[in-house]
Amino acid sequence: MMTSLLSRLATGLLFMLALGNAPLQAQTPSVRLGHSLPLTGPLTELGTEYRDGMLAYFNAVNAKGGVHGKKIELITLDDAYVVDRTVENTKKLIEKENVFALMGMFGSANYGAVLPLINETQIPSVAPYTGSDALRAQESPTTFWMRASYGDETEKIIDQLTTLGINRIAVFYQDDAFGKSGLAGVEKALEKRKLKVVATGAFDKTKNDVSDAVKAISAVDPQGVVMISTYKPTAAFIKAMRSAGKFSQYFALSVVGHKALQAEMGNISSAGIAIAQVVPYPASGTTPIVREFLALPTEFMPKSGPTYTTLEGYLAAKLMVEGLRQAGPQATREKLVATLAGLHNYDLGGFSVDYGKTNRLGSKFVEVTIIGSSGRLMR
Repeated sequence: MMTSLLSRLATGLLFMLALGNAPLQAQTPSVRLGHSLPLTGPLTELGTEYRDGMLAYFNAVNAKGGVHGKKIELITLDDAYVVDRTVENTKKLIEKENVFALMGMFGSANYGAVLPLINETQIPSVAPYTGSDALRAQESPTTFWMRASYGDETEKIIDQLTTLGINRIAVFYQDDAFGKSGLAGVEKALEKRKLKVVATGAFDKTKNDVSDAVKAISAVDPQGVVMISTYKPTAAFIKAMRSAGKFSQYFALSVVGHKALQAEMGNISSAGIAIAQVVPYPASGTTPIVREFLALPTEFMPKSGPTYTTLEGYLAAKLMVEGLRQAGPQATREKLVATLAGLHNYDLGGFSVDYGKTNRLGSKFVEVTIIGSSGRLMR
C-alpha cells in the first residue's frame, strides 16, 4: 500500500514538473499580454493613444485568426502616471493575471521602479514608452526597447540648433528620472560641441508650477530652450515665457504629444514650436508602415486617428506579433526573448529595429518637426 502511494505521488510530481516546463500558452486559447499606463491623470491622452495604437494592430491580427491560431488579449491597467500604482499593477499582471509578456509599459520613473521585478522574473518586456538612457544602461536581458533614447533625441535637437547658430541654450525639465535623463542628454550633446547649458529650470510634475523655472531661464534670455516635459507644463512654460517677452526657439521631446500640446495651448499659437519624433510621419503615405496603418478598416482605427503616438503603439504591437510568430506555436518566454534578439535590422515597413545577443536598443530613428501657422506639423 505504501509502495502504491509513493508511486502515485511520484507520478503526480512528474506531471507537475511537466506542466512547469510546458509552453506558457499551451493551456490557454489566447496569448495574454499586459501593461500599466496612464488612462487617467496628466498623461491621459498619451497613454490612451499608445494603447489604442497597439489594439489597432492586435484587433486586425485577431480578425485574421490571431497568431498560430491564438487570439491576442491585451490587459490594460491604469496607473495615472503614479509610480506606486505602476509597481502594484505590474505585480498584478505577472502574479495574478499570469501574462505571457509585458508590452508598452509607460514612463521613465515608472519603468525604473519595476525593472528589478522584470529582471527577477525574466518576463519579456517590449517597447516601454520611455527614452531614458540611464535605464538603457542597466542590464535587462528581457527588455526590448523600440523607440530612440532621449540622448538620441537631444543630440538631434542640439545638432539642429547649433547648425542654425543657436548656441545659448537653456533646459526646462521635469524634476524626476525622465527630466534628468533628458537634461543629461542635452549636456552631453553640448559638451561634444564645447558648449554648456546657460540655465536650467526644473518643476515638480505633481504640481506643474513652472514659475521658478520661468524666472531662472528668462533671466538669461536664451536663444533656444530644450523642454524635457509633457504637454501641460510645456504649454504653461511657453505661455509664461512669451508673456515675459521671451521668444526663444522652443524644442520639445517626442513625449510632449502634438495634439495634446495644441489643445493645452488654447488660444495661444503653437506655431514655431519644434518637436522631435521617433517614428515616421503618420499622415503621409510615403512610408510603407504608414500606408498600412492608414489603410486599416474604420473599426480598427484609433479614435484619435493617425498620430505619432498611435503609430508608435501600432509599431510596438507589430514587433511583438512578429516575435510571437517566429517563436512558433509552442512559444515560451525564453523562445520569445531569443526570437526578438535575433531580429537584426528587421524592417517593420520603413522603420527598422536592430537587436542582437546583447543589444536591446532597437531604433535610433529621430527627426525634428515644427508646428506651422495652420497648426499642422511640418518636417
